[in-house]
Amino acid sequence: MESDFSPGGGGGGGASVSVVDPDFGFAFNDSNFSDRVLRIEIIPDLPESKSDSDACSSIADWARNRKRRREDIKKENGVDVVQQQEQVLNCNIPDTEDGVAYENQDEEAMAMIEEPPSDDGFNLNQTADDDDDDGHVHFSSRNMDCSTVLRVRNIHISSPILAAKSPFFYKLFSNGMRESEQRHVILRIHASEEAALLDLLHFMYSNALSTTTPTALLDVLMAADKFEVASCMRYCSRLLRNLPMTLDSALLYLDLPSSVLMADAVQALTDAAKQFLAARYKDITKFPEEVLSLPLAGIEAVLSSDDLQVASEDAVYDFVLKWARNHYPKLEERREVLASRLGRLIRFPYMTCRKLKKVLICNDFEPELASKVVLEALFFKAETPYRQRTLAAEEANATCRRFVERAYKYRPVKVVEFELPRQQCVVYLDLKREECAHLFPAGRVYSQAFHLGGQGFFLSAHCNMDQQSSFHCFGLFLGMQEKGSVSFAVDYEFAARTKPNEEYMSKYKGNYTFTGGKAVGYRNLFAIPWPAFMADDSAYFIKGILHLRAELTIRQ
Repeated sequence: MESDFSPGGGGGGGASVSVVDPDFGFAFNDSNFSDRVLRIEIIPDLPESKSDSDACSSIADWARNRKRRREDIKKENGVDVVQQQEQVLNCNIPDTEDGVAYENQDEEAMAMIEEPPSDDGFNLNQTADDDDDDGHVHFSSRNMDCSTVLRVRNIHISSPILAAKSPFFYKLFSNGMRESEQRHVILRIHASEEAALLDLLHFMYSNALSTTTPTALLDVLMAADKFEVASCMRYCSRLLRNLPMTLDSALLYLDLPSSVLMADAVQALTDAAKQFLAARYKDITKFPEEVLSLPLAGIEAVLSSDDLQVASEDAVYDFVLKWARNHYPKLEERREVLASRLGRLIRFPYMTCRKLKKVLICNDFEPELASKVVLEALFFKAETPYRQRTLAAEEANATCRRFVERAYKYRPVKVVEFELPRQQCVVYLDLKREECAHLFPAGRVYSQAFHLGGQGFFLSAHCNMDQQSSFHCFGLFLGMQEKGSVSFAVDYEFAARTKPNEEYMSKYKGNYTFTGGKAVGYRNLFAIPWPAFMADDSAYFIKGILHLRAELTIRQ
């Protein structure tokens, strides 16, 4: 284990030195190695809260139990911190409460001193109550019910050991106030937190946990977050990652409280959960209803993946709208989640211009947001391929990867349309070398649809057999989407960039009267066998990219 916090170094800044934390397990709850006493007061849980995480037989049970308590925890998320001026109790005296002796002195015990974040409505700098008649100084959470104490534990602690592992304890024992010099600390916790806090305190001494069940590890992780014990959070995260990932566990890890999710120590666990969901729903068309039922955190993980196998980004946009309308029927809420969470996961630059026009008039998006994303997409489409690749590379490690292309089933194209002097369009299709390699021996890849004269067309690249020479070769075809009995007479020309001048050179010209579902093209576009086309010295791959161009003109 590595030390996570160095009081002497201010807990941050400066060069960090990796050191192996010593094992102080022998000193746990031993008065000979302790300078303070923790008095742990355990109070009842709120209604419907379970007092023992072992009662949760699965991750799903733990999540349901935790969700029931979440609102209560937000209100009650604190424990009383009471400083006493009494002397350290004799370690041979058993803990008692209402005359009942606790004889198991070897049982692992731990106290929870909680310093909740300010956004949970708690402030450790609360005004202390006046000293009572027996010299106690009480620090009480307003919402905590102090009426009933179920049991009490007295535990001997070493303040240097706790302070070295936790910024919270370091501040508690060194704040310069009178209570920081006192030798007794009274802490109040809920019964459901007891087991996890006992494990956490023992970990701070020994750097190890005895528990291995997912639910117990999650409870310890939550306690470690409250105490700012980063080493324990990292330890729990690693153990949880080593357990088999399930849909329930992955969704739970992404739905932990924000303070836990933001911790660097838990990042690897949440990344693993996102990767699990992205791999499980790589092809969302196979599980449409299941994916539509995912919660927000789950759908974000799926849509963040570059490997999402969808027909096009248009399909992603349609899916996001359907999911948002199902989960957020109120327009105001739907607009908010699209603006703050889901909209940034749609890669608008790879949507077709026809779909981008629909974005501008879509009521689900705020007009300002719709205009912004559409303009950004159009500017990206107008960039040179080199500049587009540069923008994508700059976002390689970003959470919002709007310029990074996914593994679309239909390859994106760049289209330039002309109305005069004749209806014409120029279509640019780029294919990576590895995409072409995957076509062998009989594969094909389709482009996204583009439109001319109100009719949809597409390009398809093939690896096929040359009919005359009987060898594999690269072919390019032009097809019209099936739509009624409409027919179009089209002149077309295929071209490709070619070394050494890297200019587009015409490879094939033709004309064809299209009807719905028909395609035409050339089986051996470059008039060479497949191995020569794919060779390292091929004249058609420029920095690993095959640049194709098709010009279509409607014949009068």
